[in-house]
Amino acid sequence: MTDAPQASPIRVAIVDDHPMVAEGIQSILESFDDITVVATLTNGREAVDLLPNLRPDVVLMDLNMPEIGGLTATEMLLELDPDLRVLILSMHDSPEYISTALSHGAMGYILKDVPTEEIKTAIDAVMMGNRYLCTGAKGSLEPEDGPDREPLTSREQTVLLQLAQGKSNKEVALELNISVRTVETHRKNIKRKLGISSTAGLTRYAMEHGVLQGTGVGL
Repeated sequence: MTDAPQASPIRVAIVDDHPMVAEGIQSILESFDDITVVATLTNGREAVDLLPNLRPDVVLMDLNMPEIGGLTATEMLLELDPDLRVLILSMHDSPEYISTALSHGAMGYILKDVPTEEIKTAIDAVMMGNRYLCTGAKGSLEPEDGPDREPLTSREQTVLLQLAQGKSNKEVALELNISVRTVETHRKNIKRKLGISSTAGLTRYAMEHGVLQGTGVGL
């Protein structure tokens, strides 16, 4: 009997300015046969410069780093690759940190003191397209935001504004200097998060929530 062909390993990058933390996580992840660590970087600038060529599936991103912090780096990386999955790895468990990270496009949030197996669980979850909050982060966030609430990122809010003005994907791409494919991905994510299936529905939502007056998305 021959073994079934194995899927390609999950490509993971670690971005953390504490070498001992990064090395510890790398050691943990490399013990799994279905994970390959493609890079360990020390700040957001390195991440933005190097990761597009390394093409990781998942990035474990620290928040507080020199040069470019984790939140800004997350937004910049998602502009380049909307399909990238970013997991924030942080010592901060306050609702403000967690909700802000999610609003910047992160798909999950893990506290640095979680059991080692939970990092793997989080990676598997976001690879399946699910949001992941570790127990400590979820408990901190839910009283304020509710368990199922997923905010639009700042870029998605900008795209929603453009779409609500009646612009096509191509026109939005030209206006924001991004690819049409990126606009399509943002449009799909906006519809999913808001539970709206049509462009007319997006326009109606934007009108009801003051987006066309430039007051932002009421999320």
